[in-house]
Amino acid sequence: MAKLFKNIYNQKFFDALIDAVLQIKSDFDKKSFLTSIFDKEWQNRELKRRMRHIAIVLKHHLSENFSKNVDTLLLLIHQLENNGIKEESIEFMFIPDFIELYGLEDYNTSVKAFEGITQFTSCEFAVRPFIIKYEDKMMKQMHLWANHKHEMVRRLATEGCRPRLPWAMAIPSLKNNPDPIIPILERLKNDQSETVRRSVANNLNDISKDNPNTVIRLAKSWQGKTIETDWVIKHACRTLLKQGDSAVLKLFGFGSVENIKINNLEITTPKVKIGTFLEFTFELKNMNSSATKIRLEYGIYYQKANRTLSRKVYKISEKEYLENSLTIIHRKQSFKIITTRKFYFGKHQLSIIINGKEFNKIDFELIE
Repeated sequence: MAKLFKNIYNQKFFDALIDAVLQIKSDFDKKSFLTSIFDKEWQNRELKRRMRHIAIVLKHHLSENFSKNVDTLLLLIHQLENNGIKEESIEFMFIPDFIELYGLEDYNTSVKAFEGITQFTSCEFAVRPFIIKYEDKMMKQMHLWANHKHEMVRRLATEGCRPRLPWAMAIPSLKNNPDPIIPILERLKNDQSETVRRSVANNLNDISKDNPNTVIRLAKSWQGKTIETDWVIKHACRTLLKQGDSAVLKLFGFGSVENIKINNLEITTPKVKIGTFLEFTFELKNMNSSATKIRLEYGIYYQKANRTLSRKVYKISEKEYLENSLTIIHRKQSFKIITTRKFYFGKHQLSIIINGKEFNKIDFELIE
């Protein structure tokens, strides 16, 4: 059985953390801290709730003075690094959570803290309440961070202001109007760090869900300038491609499907048991007299709790298919139980999608 991610917080982790704390704060009460951490609700808390709980317990074992506590946390990071803990350590994201929780009314101290902390563990979640409360000041700060020498500070400049960052609060004003973000993305689209460029693409993908025309405009203006920006805009347009947006499909060279045919689509497992696979096969026939660039996908219409169906799209391939060619495709789709999707028994559907156009929707059944 796979280990639960939330169990990165275990006795070994806390022993290492407390050892580092004691090296900078010799009067730290280890016994009291551990007793408070492993309270009666500990086992029921998921990852982010455990992060928040650690931040709260830590506050109760530090000073009442926020600025002094920030100094302690920065010293703690330095000590952890001396002890061999590497930067970008996700388990230490309770440190920026501490700043989010207790520093919202102390803007200057908190912003300075973010700049240092994010070089060790990302502050992308913690900056968001600050953007909501101090949008003009924070967006100016993000512009400054976009020029920082450390790649993780530059990444914070774009990752922190994503309008729809997963597992984080949305930023309604930036969902409505992403214009304040665009100069940051322009600055970082050719960044030397792949991590930063990926964040630019993810930010644009967020924007595309509310303001697709903004992303299409940028994609057209950036396309063909560098290898890096070509990758960024392709990754940024992934949602629009899955939605079959005609302007985006055309931008990436996907044209008419008039002479593309799907034949002999067959589900070889019409009754799929939970924990097994849906299997299907079909023929893709390119009747054009020249090789044709095709984005080939399939959609699974999952049963929802209210008995309606909701489609999720999966990519098969994105390539040129030879002229007058016949290609046999065989695919399997897992129905193993996962934490990110709840399966419901009953009717489901499969469809084949070519360059955004859906073909051949057929039924199958999910059973116990």
